[in-house]
Amino acid sequence: MAKRNKWSCGMRIWLENDGEVVLGRGRVALLEAIDEHHSIRQAAASVGMSYRRAWLLVKSMNDAAPQPVVEASTGGAKGGGTRLTPYGRSTVEIYRQLDAAVRQTTERFLKSL
Repeated sequence: MAKRNKWSCGMRIWLENDGEVVLGRGRVALLEAIDEHHSIRQAAASVGMSYRRAWLLVKSMNDAAPQPVVEASTGGAKGGGTRLTPYGRSTVEIYRQLDAAVRQTTERFLKSL
């Protein structure tokens, strides 16, 4: 019986700045959840992560990136919240584009096997 030709390539893409990880699949999922919920706590819950882990990841991303990717505001009439900075939004978009391009390229090469 012949085996099916179902090649795949496992890979993980992450972006670093000066050797420090800024973005990867999990971090991008957290950032997108922050963008949706405007709360680190709610974002963490939505991606199945502890608040502490999420907070530490946000801090590490902000520390590693040339500009903050997330900013928080405190209290006030409408309450506090967390949001992606314009720089944060652009880094997520660039990561998504890069990830898609790498996957498309990989699929193109695997079709020739």
